[in-house]
Amino acid sequence: MIDIIRVRMKIQGRVQGVFFRANARREARRLGLTGFVRNEQDGSVDIEVQGEESSVQTFLAWAGHGSGAARVDDLTHEAIPPVSDEVEFSIL
Repeated sequence: MIDIIRVRMKIQGRVQGVFFRANARREARRLGLTGFVRNEQDGSVDIEVQGEESSVQTFLAWAGHGSGAARVDDLTHEAIPPVSDEVEFSIL
């Protein structure tokens, strides 16, 4: 049986206006993950990602540095209950 997990993360740094959300969606879809990414009013990015544990861990490693012009200063994360009816990873 495959363990499905869900993780909520908050990423701070230069993560808005640098295509962080689009790159997060691309990486999540590449890994077969579902969830969402959204900008927050405080300049951070909020992500919930769900899938096989190894893929979620790979995504967490990616999110720790982002890509391109992004600069991640801090990443916090916590496990939360999986969502049963989610089918894709979206930008909100």
